[in-house]
Amino acid sequence: MKPTKTRSNVLLISIIAATGGLLFGFDTGVISGALPFMKEYWKLTDASLEWVTTTVLIGAVLGAISSGKLSDYLGRKKMIIINALIFAVGAVGCTYAGSIVFLMMMRVIIGIAIGITSYVVPMYIAEIAPTRRRGAMVTLNQLMITIGILVSYITDYALGNDANLESWRWMFFVGLFPALILLIGMFFLPETPRWLISKNRWAEGEAVLNKVEDPDLIQQTLADLKRDIELTAQNNTNSGEILKPWLRPALIITVGIFFFQQFSGVNTIIYYSPIIFKMAGIVSNTESIIPAIIIGTANVLACFVSVVLLDKVGRRKLYMVGIWGMIPSLALLGTCFHFKEALGASLPIFAVLSIVCYIIFIAISLAPLGWLLISEVFPLNVRGVGMSIGSLSHWGFNAIVAFTFFKLVNSLGVSGTFFLYSGICLIGMFWGRYYIPETKGKSLEEIEEHWRKGGSPRDL
Repeated sequence: MKPTKTRSNVLLISIIAATGGLLFGFDTGVISGALPFMKEYWKLTDASLEWVTTTVLIGAVLGAISSGKLSDYLGRKKMIIINALIFAVGAVGCTYAGSIVFLMMMRVIIGIAIGITSYVVPMYIAEIAPTRRRGAMVTLNQLMITIGILVSYITDYALGNDANLESWRWMFFVGLFPALILLIGMFFLPETPRWLISKNRWAEGEAVLNKVEDPDLIQQTLADLKRDIELTAQNNTNSGEILKPWLRPALIITVGIFFFQQFSGVNTIIYYSPIIFKMAGIVSNTESIIPAIIIGTANVLACFVSVVLLDKVGRRKLYMVGIWGMIPSLALLGTCFHFKEALGASLPIFAVLSIVCYIIFIAISLAPLGWLLISEVFPLNVRGVGMSIGSLSHWGFNAIVAFTFFKLVNSLGVSGTFFLYSGICLIGMFWGRYYIPETKGKSLEEIEEHWRKGGSPRDL
């Protein structure tokens, strides 16, 4: 098969699968514009708003915990199809919720799908993408997440109506359409060659590999996979292998990168940006969504840049550039709120500029790198479990941050909260020097071999 045909196949496959990322972004971002309307419609307190926001994250944790082995058993393709159905049911359920309790139940269901999708989609793409373009292809999923967030903001603004406090219902309903696209599209995509071969379905796996891998790497990839399966058989490995010392660096990378990604406060901005801008002085529920659209647009553009750069610049350099930029951006945002009285009506402008700077830096670094690295650092036989642990870490930390935002604001103030996030990023800079590996251009099997030899992340 010609290389251009191979690239076209992989790109089409990755785009359809990454619709799961779009749903991830849409269903996490849509709550942002819906909250101000729901707050007035149901007379919710700050504590209730935290619960409404966090329910989807609780579901995501449940999805991450329960599905690691299932994706290894059923396959990546079937798990994505199941998730598309769950997304569709959740979208309709949220739309017609008759009480806040029922809405929260539906958000938990959507969260379960998000938790599974957040790792199974990048895993699917990583296992089907050519070695030389794996970084760009997996990061396409992150790009779709940012597009989903932006689409949710635009949807919130388009459907928001200050005169109709039930505007939030149709905001949720829009999520049904990408769920149907993902559901239908996945029926036409192949299972990943690595999963097929791991189940001793060599003929099927090789047929898919011939369609997606660069021709000059096919035989080497097959040889690496054969050696990997032989090692697995010799060692009688199972999911418990992930706790062995040789895979400790992979676990530290997985938990650590999501800790610093989430405790930089990124999702307080994704979930609460209209409320943050109401704190900055914007009165209208609908108008408070406009800054979120600006931020969402910057997020998409920056993530597009990361898709281009990851396989050229490398993972480690982008992490360091990103974290260096996030530290002063968050400190500047805290300073803006500290001098709220002096800035007056110009505070929303300065706040938007600070957040846009922060979003640009995280969108080219920690945001895509989290999902990319966890799709690369685990060996085939425990990749599903390893990525499930990564997803669990992401959603667990995410839930803590979302559930504590108003508590931090009420105790430290808005400025103190963002100063705290900036300080955590500073620690993340030092952590990254020792634990962010450079996986650019390396096959998944080469990365596994490095861990087996006792190599450190910094030396990869």
